[in-house]
Amino acid sequence: MNTQVQTASIARLSVSQRLIAGVLALLIGFVLVGGVGFASDMAIHNGAHDTRHALGFPCH
Repeated sequence: MNTQVQTASIARLSVSQRLIAGVLALLIGFVLVGGVGFASDMAIHNGAHDTRHALGFPCH
């Protein structure tokens, strides 16, 4: 049986493309963590708060 696996290679991306992807990923992460952390609904805020503590992420 011959099985071929096709994968996308990060080596095909230029340095500027990798930098843009990294910056966008960071921005999305900060928006998600910050937006949920400062949400007015206490259930969402408390869930994010407990998750950050469980992951060792300082939040206060």
